[in-house]
Amino acid sequence: MNIVVCVKRVPLTQEVDLEIDSTGKDIKKEPLAYVINDWDHYAIEEAVLLQEKFGGTVTAITIGNEEDEEVLRRALAMGAAKAIRIDPGDLSLDGFVISRLLWAAVKDLPFELVLTGVQANDDNCGMVGVMLAEHLGVAHTAVVTGVEVDGKEAELQIELEGGIEEKSNIELPALLTIQTGINVPRYVSIMGIRKARKKPLEVIKVSELGLPSEDLTPRTMIQEIYLPPDTEGAEMIEGNPSTVAEEIIRILTEKGVNV
Repeated sequence: MNIVVCVKRVPLTQEVDLEIDSTGKDIKKEPLAYVINDWDHYAIEEAVLLQEKFGGTVTAITIGNEEDEEVLRRALAMGAAKAIRIDPGDLSLDGFVISRLLWAAVKDLPFELVLTGVQANDDNCGMVGVMLAEHLGVAHTAVVTGVEVDGKEAELQIELEGGIEEKSNIELPALLTIQTGINVPRYVSIMGIRKARKKPLEVIKVSELGLPSEDLTPRTMIQEIYLPPDTEGAEMIEGNPSTVAEEIIRILTEKGVNV
């Protein structure tokens, strides 16, 4: 089974004080550490598990500069056989452009499955996977929490809203966006990553993909990024349930809420 996994290197923004850069359209990323996108980590593990069960080849692909090859080396250390980096140069990237770049690189690769994460840690967008499926002309399912492949079909467990899950079948080839918790990503040692550096890694420039200019033009633009305004601390309401309920109703009424 041949599987392509799309991965992304993202800044680690938890538990740090974020600052807006001089453009007002991004955060200052220089002081931040970078890691593999959480959802993509699970996607790689799922691909390798399927490869171990059915054979075939796992190919990891990312868009970025040389520093972003770090996530590809991790994928190789986890068990991927091939790695591809698309060098975007100074291209402006949004979900649409990213999906077109990935399509141009993936469309000629042999695959039964294409796996992506549900979304990205940095921008919280969850559009790239489903747009890539549309460009490839294959069926897709989002927020997958379980995969069982049987011949030309796969039985999927899917997370829905409100904690509800469903099972459905999909014909291969297909694209799946993988949810966290579908598996337990394996530990990768420093030695494993060093060994992965000896494996070949293909670099493709945007100019080599043969895409028209309209495919390289962002469809969405960020107008402004800003930190949420400071607010007052929470008000703690004490007393018996009846007293607390009356106080909550009073507060909501003062704020114009019909109760």
